[in-house]
Amino acid sequence: MLSSVIFYSLDKAIRQYRRMAQANIDRAGVTISIDQWLVLRVIQETDDLTQTDIAERVFKDQASVARMIRLLLERGLLLAEPLPHDGRRTQLRVSAEGQRTLDAVEPVVLSNRAVALDGLSENDLNTLRYLLERIARNCGAPTPAT
Repeated sequence: MLSSVIFYSLDKAIRQYRRMAQANIDRAGVTISIDQWLVLRVIQETDDLTQTDIAERVFKDQASVARMIRLLLERGLLLAEPLPHDGRRTQLRVSAEGQRTLDAVEPVVLSNRAVALDGLSENDLNTLRYLLERIARNCGAPTPAT
């Protein structure tokens, strides 16, 4: 039975959270997707990243991230400033409009997290964090030669 497979349950929880979170962002009248918000947040936190770095941090393929960045640039939520020492690259920065969007989404994100984590203690969350990190490390470990 699928419900006994831990990864099925994990995927189900993530998908339901994303659906709820996106619906609440939409209801708040902010026109941004969860993935676009993640890209903006990553750039806000560390603005000297390549598209590959951004893709790795948001767990998306480079083509999807390139499309999101293009859209965010077109909407004026991001700025691309040429790097003086490398004419082939630009540095992405969150624009003032992008910052207003992030500010508008912040209370919705906090509310979404509170709803999703309702009834979980700090100890529960620490255990969950530890277990998820352990699974991630297990999956990232090199496969032994057979």
